[in-house]
Amino acid sequence: MNERWKYQIKTGGIWGIFMTVFNVLFDIKETPFLEQVATTNFYIRAATYIIVGIFVLGYFTWKSKVKQQSR
Repeated sequence: MNERWKYQIKTGGIWGIFMTVFNVLFDIKETPFLEQVATTNFYIRAATYIIVGIFVLGYFTWKSKVKQQSR
């Protein structure tokens, strides 16, 4: 696996997990934690955040990193 994909998975994966945890904590007053985790909607949102983080956020941060290094 090349360096770009390692970087994208690391940065995008961390962002996706952070957003999932943030959403759970944001909704914790309305819906208990175990109820949130028991739904399929939780897993769909988590997978979406992680995929978007890896492919979109990871790509743009990689491009900016390469641009910074080439200066």
